[in-house]
Amino acid sequence: MNKGKKIASWIFQIIASIILLQTLYFKFSGAPESKYIFETLGMEPWGRIGSGVVELFASILLLFIPRLNWLGALIGLGTISGAILFHLTTLGIQVQNDGGLLFTLAIIVFISCLAVLVFKRKQIPLIGNKL
Repeated sequence: MNKGKKIASWIFQIIASIILLQTLYFKFSGAPESKYIFETLGMEPWGRIGSGVVELFASILLLFIPRLNWLGALIGLGTISGAILFHLTTLGIQVQNDGGLLFTLAIIVFISCLAVLVFKRKQIPLIGNKL
């Protein structure tokens, strides 16, 4: 991968990780908005805590384990896809008058993780050399 692609990948890795890590405070502290979301989904508290653990794991892989950045991106993409799906089907774009902020952040994480996965696709075992 050339220098420009490496820099772009790092930018997307950092963007996704910052957003994912920032939301952990609200999930792990049991903030009212976070509880509302997971109660609405019928997944409180285990869905809130479980998704937080998965997002933490994805962020660690994205930021600190270069050979597994692709896996962090894949995990982040899967997790955030669920969040987007719930926004579109159950929660709505706007949650508790947030102006669509959470949905927008989810879209940014989705795009960032997808970009990292594209940049790091050659690292994926078994199929990376074919992509």
